[in-house]
Amino acid sequence: MDRRRFIGGTALAAALPLIGMQGAAAASRGRLLPPGLNKGDTVGLVSPSSASSDRLSLQLAREAMEAFGFKVKTGEHYAARHGHLAGTDTERAGDLNAMFADRQVKAIICVRGGSGAARLLPLLDYDRIRANPKVLLGYSDITALHSAIQAKTGLVTFHGQIGSGSWNRFNADQFERLFFKRELMDYRNVVVDGDDELVPRKNRAITLRGGIARGELVGGNLTVLTALAGSAYLPDFSGKILFLEDVEEAPYRIDRMFTTLKLMGALDKIAGFIFGECTDCNPGDGYGSLTLDQIFDDHILPLKIPAYRGAMIGHIREQFIVPVGGKVEMDADAGSFRMLEPVFA
Repeated sequence: MDRRRFIGGTALAAALPLIGMQGAAAASRGRLLPPGLNKGDTVGLVSPSSASSDRLSLQLAREAMEAFGFKVKTGEHYAARHGHLAGTDTERAGDLNAMFADRQVKAIICVRGGSGAARLLPLLDYDRIRANPKVLLGYSDITALHSAIQAKTGLVTFHGQIGSGSWNRFNADQFERLFFKRELMDYRNVVVDGDDELVPRKNRAITLRGGIARGELVGGNLTVLTALAGSAYLPDFSGKILFLEDVEEAPYRIDRMFTTLKLMGALDKIAGFIFGECTDCNPGDGYGSLTLDQIFDDHILPLKIPAYRGAMIGHIREQFIVPVGGKVEMDADAGSFRMLEPVFA
């Protein structure tokens, strides 16, 4: 991805002994659950990554939250701009810290992704976050926040639609069932029958290796996750279900990032693997390219763990909202996973 290119190449496997130490620390803390949400609650809108390209995006994010029945409070700098970022690092981190400290705010919704969230990680007040657990929702570049907050506090956060994204019927239903009804969600793709197709083609899951696995979810955007390699902001991967997605990355870069996960020891620790969509991940010019199938064959099949691809996770119009740190059971043969425990206090 061009907008995240500056972090995509920084993952250095040689610095990765830190992973084990930080993982053990996180494991000793255990999971921290946020309170559930109700209509009438106040939610905060923040922009931890890129700036919004127009005011309409900010307006749509507010209107969507109001349509769910929330009162809306905006971060002081959520409409700011500093280069391609939504304000300076200090401003964006300050907005996040302020929202976690504000007892009136019950959830924090990220307006958009893009790039730049990783720059905030040393500036976040993790003691404050631990003392004031609340829902944090976003995806793509927000993976940096999910990973760091899980590693440092154990708080369950939520990978799903951003505030200015599409709140179509599917996404709105996901939101209401998870946050208002507190359902133990069963994540199964909605397979669409094409008008002119003998067999359905859209939202198809593909089993890489069959079987059932249980564990806490960890992951998000592949590029952002691997860019944290060697830092103290990655959670422990031991016994976890790793879920990944990406957008606009050539297969050779996908292969390089899986190699990083392998070299850092993450892949050898996981209990199961779920890949969402790799949107617009087309080969570039040259002598040829590995296919995504070959990349999964090389990196995932040797692990001999349950694995499938095609989950409705990623840069797609209809997407699951999944609890990062929540305990799930995955069925690679069925191409599905389900929550095993509540994720709200």
